[in-house]
Amino acid sequence: MGKPEKTGSDISLDEQVAKIFAWRRGFNTIFLIDIGVDLGLFKALAEAPGQTSAEIARQLKLHAHYVDVWCMTAFGLGLLDADEERRFRLAPHMDKILASPGHPRDLTGYVRLGTAFLTEDFARCREAFRTGETVPFQGRSHAFADTIGEAIRGLHAATARKILPDLEGMRQTLESGGRVLEVGCGTGRFLMQLTGAWPSAHCTGADIDPTGIEIARNKVATAGLEARVEVIESDVAKLPAASYDAVVMIEVLHEIAPQIRQHVIDGCAHVLKPGGWLLIVDETYPSTLEEARRPEFQFPLQTGFEELTWGNVIPTREEQEQLFANAGFKNAAERAIIGEGFTILSVRR
Repeated sequence: MGKPEKTGSDISLDEQVAKIFAWRRGFNTIFLIDIGVDLGLFKALAEAPGQTSAEIARQLKLHAHYVDVWCMTAFGLGLLDADEERRFRLAPHMDKILASPGHPRDLTGYVRLGTAFLTEDFARCREAFRTGETVPFQGRSHAFADTIGEAIRGLHAATARKILPDLEGMRQTLESGGRVLEVGCGTGRFLMQLTGAWPSAHCTGADIDPTGIEIARNKVATAGLEARVEVIESDVAKLPAASYDAVVMIEVLHEIAPQIRQHVIDGCAHVLKPGGWLLIVDETYPSTLEEARRPEFQFPLQTGFEELTWGNVIPTREEQEQLFANAGFKNAAERAIIGEGFTILSVRR
């Protein structure tokens, strides 16, 4: 963990001003990245490193001055490197992060979620502060649903290929035709990752968002996986008892309204076979003011604010553990932190 942030009289006026400028720079950086992805600037440099801004502009048929300012700014921010002749190339690992769709560490969907959709949500935010009105993410456009999936693509891949199979007994279960239920399957990205990684596994995706379900079903049909993958619009509690070896939820728990969360977790326990695993990859809200200043809680705090007008409420550790206890899980949940602040929760039936 990093050093605790200065508080009270320990911090100077200039340091506080510097914070505001840094956050403003971050706002601009997100839009600069989005422009670079959308116009193909990162892709051009990934495919042919060592180009001048003029060469990039000619190749992409863009305005030379605009491209030069973009390159210089991206260089100053550390997104690009360059030689003394101003021939630019991507900084280390930026090819994977910003120019490799499908890579587990690709973050372009996360950036696009902010620039394309959160700006609209923030525009409504002031009135929502007065009324408490929310606009849930369910039932929005196909583009919105797909961008949500893009934003957490890396979590889908990591869960399918590493986190789930590393649970005790799950690798053998997946290899021998085990049954996995994803609650809140969205557009089906995890289902596709799981069936790709484990050719014998059988998967069910359940959701209440008709837009995501339509996209997921189309993906399954296009891949010819109807015999192994089912996508249903259903309440998990209505599915047959003791019918799955694992239930997975990825960035879903905090999107379930607090008043029905217990019902959903009870349903997860209901459909699990004895010895089956409930695996949740989500976020944990700080329980105390001290936790709110710790690095591992910065991302959950950010999400809590970004998704305020969606009606999403991130549970604390105590709330998560109470959900499991009330559902009849006898063992304590195992807990780990990955990435920028995602919580992995696993508990056995």
